[in-house]
Amino acid sequence: MGASEPDGAPTSDKRLMLFSGRANPELAKLIAAHLGVELGAVTLKTFSAGEAYCRYDESIRGANVFIVQPTCGNPVTGISTNDALVELLLMVDAAVGASAYSVNVVMPWFAYSRQDKRSALREPISARMVAHVLEVTGIDRVLTMDLHAGQVQGFFTKPVDHMTALFTLSQYFADKNFDDLVVVSPDVGRVKLNQKFANWIGADLAVLTKQRPAQQVAEVGYVIGDVEGKTALIVDDIIDTAGTLCAAGQTVLDHGAKAVYAAATHPVLSGKAYDNLAAAAFEEVVVTDTIPLRAGAPDNVVVLSCSLLLANTINRIVTDTSVSEVFRGENQLF
Repeated sequence: MGASEPDGAPTSDKRLMLFSGRANPELAKLIAAHLGVELGAVTLKTFSAGEAYCRYDESIRGANVFIVQPTCGNPVTGISTNDALVELLLMVDAAVGASAYSVNVVMPWFAYSRQDKRSALREPISARMVAHVLEVTGIDRVLTMDLHAGQVQGFFTKPVDHMTALFTLSQYFADKNFDDLVVVSPDVGRVKLNQKFANWIGADLAVLTKQRPAQQVAEVGYVIGDVEGKTALIVDDIIDTAGTLCAAGQTVLDHGAKAVYAAATHPVLSGKAYDNLAAAAFEEVVVTDTIPLRAGAPDNVVVLSCSLLLANTINRIVTDTSVSEVFRGENQLF
């Protein structure tokens, strides 16, 4: 399921240049290592007035430029989510102005993707706005991962390569060889995704019902399916404040599960997420490195890298070969 070995350095005559913003430079370094290339030299800084600055320190004329920049904050480099987005736009604009052959954004975490529709009067559709701004700035392609809603791809007119880390996560749990594992969907909207996950690892499926009385607040109702005496695994795409996840974990335990794990692609982990996870009864909370963790993560948080998937996808784009083959055609999970 998915590529387990790097494809190696691209063999195409096209020149690949890989650059990193300040949102997740460690991920960019891993991608570069898998591709067998060096990260390009770029100056990025923030002026005292709060304005960002970008300059490529080498010629990128005629190159296929890939910019690694999930739109997330990074306490180590001192940027916020919105800083990362503006920095990305400046890097795109600078690359276009420097006559790059193509400008490709590697954005495994797509900020604002949860705001994909109007839930109340006079709200923006923020995900659409971000897509439009990226296109106006001059991108040729977006690589992203496990979008919260598949329709976000429709906000772009440029190609979107949608990747998934669920193969990586499912293999991790398959290797544990649980004989009593049940995959638990955190809500009915994630049933299709969780059913695939359960099928991949040969597990049963259960579903949680919940109500959301306010933004970032959720109340879990009850479990549909059998979890009694079993090891439960709650699978989602995002863990934000972890309040919903912790409530779900406790609900599963209250319904008789003997142990509970969690898995998600994007560790947003904002607000009191660390406190919530530390106080919860999860054996492990397994995430990927689409977003860098700030210091002080609880001991039960396990990070798997998605760098190999991203590297192989970049390689296939440059060499004009199939991206979907990396995921055996199952990278559209909605």
